[in-house]
Amino acid sequence: MSTPARKRLMRDFKRLQQDPPAGISGAPHDNNIMIWNAIIFGPDDSPWDGGTFKLTLKFAEDYPNKSPTVRFVSQMFHPNIYADGSICLDILQNQWSPIYDIAAILTSIQSLLCDPNPNSPANSEAARMYNENKREYNRRVRTVVEQSWTAD
Repeated sequence: MSTPARKRLMRDFKRLQQDPPAGISGAPHDNNIMIWNAIIFGPDDSPWDGGTFKLTLKFAEDYPNKSPTVRFVSQMFHPNIYADGSICLDILQNQWSPIYDIAAILTSIQSLLCDPNPNSPANSEAARMYNENKREYNRRVRTVVEQSWTAD
């Protein structure tokens, strides 16, 4: 069955394979186009540098009119990422638009790593530390980066 959502996801997948943004990869999980696994590499010259962070994306049949559910599988310490891996990012909530494709979603999440919004915290401890003690925050991020090398 080829629905508009599935056709769009196939197009997104083809585009992601042909022209992948730097530090991002993603593909459907077990031949199910509605569930994807993705990896974001921590941006160079940032505390996240060297990290490989796994995510899942779940799409509904009303994609691209409705945003996917995106979560980090990797353990994260970030002002805008909840303990369960959910991400507080405007384009995944109230600022969603059908023009966003999977590459745009993953690129936005990658840039969020280095440019958090501590005024809208999902993790209040990380937000407080980011604002008040950047050195300790960066140390905690480095720990998360190291964990990302060994985590399943």
